[in-house]
Amino acid sequence: MIPEAPLEATEHGLLPKGDGWFVLNAREARWDHGHGRPAICRFEGEPHFSQLGIRLNVLSPGEPMAMYHWEADQEDFFVLAGEALLIVEGQERPLRQWDLVHCPAGTRHVIVGAGDGHCVVLAVGARDRSTGSDWGAYGVDETALRHGAGVEQETTDQPQAYARFPKREPTRYREGWLPG
Repeated sequence: MIPEAPLEATEHGLLPKGDGWFVLNAREARWDHGHGRPAICRFEGEPHFSQLGIRLNVLSPGEPMAMYHWEADQEDFFVLAGEALLIVEGQERPLRQWDLVHCPAGTRHVIVGAGDGHCVVLAVGARDRSTGSDWGAYGVDETALRHGAGVEQETTDQPQAYARFPKREPTRYREGWLPG
């Protein structure tokens, strides 16, 4: 039998500790947030999930979820609430509630918050080849740059790609990030 992983109470919310199954409500989990960056719910504790990354992202209008990039594994994004703009392979596509975006390995993409309020996006990504030095890259794209979601020089270095943003800090869930 697989044991239940304990949930550790921290000043910023609950974090799973150890291997095993668990149930964790997003409003009780630890979140990370920084000015100009989306709030993210990290369902993972220690150890990180080895096969599948999963995050809940809350974007304000105009806020990029990431910098325009591609990864060596597939990623998928499901819009749970609100509106967003997908920039994929240099093209703009509006997104609304219940839209699913599938990005096969190597697809250049980014999502930017749109509309009048928060946009909630569930992000899921494989972790077979997207870890380590060959994870992917941040590429230059005029459309992404126009929306504040791009880099001016291609890089694989995350700190370089996000240098203009303050670091996210651990925080508790803030009322209003999630609908209902």
